[in-house]
Amino acid sequence: MQYNDIIKRLRSLSNPRNIEDKARFGIISKNVLGITKPVMRKIAKDLGKNHNMALRLWDSEIYEARVIAALIDEPALVTEEQMNNWVKDFDNWGICDNTCSNLFDKTPFAYKKAKEWSSRQEEFVKRAGFALVAVLAVHDKKTSDKHFIKFFPMIKRASVDDRNFVKKAVNWALRQIGKRNKRLNKEAIKVAKEIQKIDSRSARWIASDALRELERQKKFL
Repeated sequence: MQYNDIIKRLRSLSNPRNIEDKARFGIISKNVLGITKPVMRKIAKDLGKNHNMALRLWDSEIYEARVIAALIDEPALVTEEQMNNWVKDFDNWGICDNTCSNLFDKTPFAYKKAKEWSSRQEEFVKRAGFALVAVLAVHDKKTSDKHFIKFFPMIKRASVDDRNFVKKAVNWALRQIGKRNKRLNKEAIKVAKEIQKIDSRSARWIASDALRELERQKKFL
């Protein structure tokens, strides 16, 4: 299927009601068509892996085209420059999390970017850093504990950021690291209790929410 045919198909699937639903859940972008995730995944499967098409679809600035771009891109061909360019386009949690979990976490630069972006100030760039930590904790079964322990100081430092999409990603990262194994669960609980003592509303929320899950999870590790 050619680029113009893909865009034409996407536009034909536009659903105004779904656009409103996405907006209610915080997925707001300048060009949303309201296509459901199963349909986007079906289109991506039909297209197959295609790095050059992924780049073109991303440049369309259509939200759904960008979700598909992350699904069909080839991680081995993704450059650090591409990641830096795409992350600057993140304008909602949906495109951030989809791109991080479907593509960026599979690149050779994933850990480097998680560290770098988690220290940035832009809301969705910072979220991308912690979203990467969270999905790497789930998807990367081989990396040693020490690599994840290195993220705890960043999590603690960012816990005072009260922006909704940042604090939820910080919380997500802490919880997912703590669910990897018994050792990391113990370390994550310790960090959560330290965060709980910080004089910050967001820090207290992050800590209390994470502790509920981590304390429950340790019974199964």
